[in-house]
Amino acid sequence: MTSFDPTAEFSAIREGVAQVCAGFPGAYWRDLDARRAYPKAFVDALGQAGYLAAMIPEAYGGSGLNLQAAAVILEEIHRNGCNAAACHAQMYTMGTVLRHGTEAQKRTYLPGIADGSLRLQAFGVTEPTSGTDTLALKTTARREGEEYVINGQKIWTSRAEHTDLMVLLARTTPREQAATRTDGLSVFLIDLRAVQGVTIRPIRAMINHATTEVFFDNVRIPASALVGEEGRGFRYILSGMNSERILIAAECIGDAKWFIKKGSDYARERVVFGAPIGINQGVQFPLARAQAHMMAAEAIVYRAAAMYDSGLNPGVEANTAKMLAADASWEAAEACLQTHGGFGFAEEYDVERKFREARLYQVAPISTNLILCFIAEQVLGLPKSYGEGRG
Repeated sequence: MTSFDPTAEFSAIREGVAQVCAGFPGAYWRDLDARRAYPKAFVDALGQAGYLAAMIPEAYGGSGLNLQAAAVILEEIHRNGCNAAACHAQMYTMGTVLRHGTEAQKRTYLPGIADGSLRLQAFGVTEPTSGTDTLALKTTARREGEEYVINGQKIWTSRAEHTDLMVLLARTTPREQAATRTDGLSVFLIDLRAVQGVTIRPIRAMINHATTEVFFDNVRIPASALVGEEGRGFRYILSGMNSERILIAAECIGDAKWFIKKGSDYARERVVFGAPIGINQGVQFPLARAQAHMMAAEAIVYRAAAMYDSGLNPGVEANTAKMLAADASWEAAEACLQTHGGFGFAEEYDVERKFREARLYQVAPISTNLILCFIAEQVLGLPKSYGEGRG
């Protein structure tokens, strides 16, 4: 019988991830929230089960799976009420290392990442003064013999305190000397255990995502830390951003499914005025609409993932998937919280925690407004509404 489920071939992965997540119920995450603690036990369990090595080739100890499989893993984590933010960077930074890293870099780091003895969880791109305008970043990497010297600051670099390795984007050619606007940025794979001059400061935020700001003060790294060619890093990062958008979108689909099930279960069980509240269309319709929008978003998420795995450049599809999935998860969050009424604000129901987490994806890893600008320009042929030269 023909299956129209684009992820049907990954059913065994779904079952395995669900089994891991079963050991980390809501109480585990509420405790972490209260203490602002990192979910080390959860990350270790995923690593031991092999899920964090999904995209690493078998030759380096990984599973050699594609982006669709990785998306299923992250979706299922969120569908089961857990949160993949503690480890998802290992998925979406992997493409940059695999596609552009040297053989020596792969042999040195990938086996350790695959067996869990090394963590690649930090992605240093955003800066306080540039935000989404990546080309305006100011962190520099100056070549001195067989070393680079790094100076600058990154912000919203999540998990920097809990990682061994960091993928860093820095300027190696002054902006005014670069041949084009997109030249002059380079990518580095930094072993934070082996350097001095890095200061990490936690940022207390609405959600417990272990986010930080990172300062680089004359940090010396070996020239062998350079990924790919010097000055071409922006192109490498753009490719990685497509996979990031798709994987984050899959998490949003998982969140939406969790909210819809949580809200529907409560609507069946909660009795007011002698009947379950789910009998009322005012309760039914928001949940039903959220379900419909989730299904539509899910289709474009896995379409984008399939295009990526086929070697295409699904920039429009990846960004569209992220926007629609984020909207679907937020709509489902609203419906779920409203269904629960006052109990939705009680920590013990886990709705308020997931509600806060779902709100993030309207803003990160890229805001909905910029996605709309991108679609308007790339698909509709409208004038660019942001960037240099706009008065």
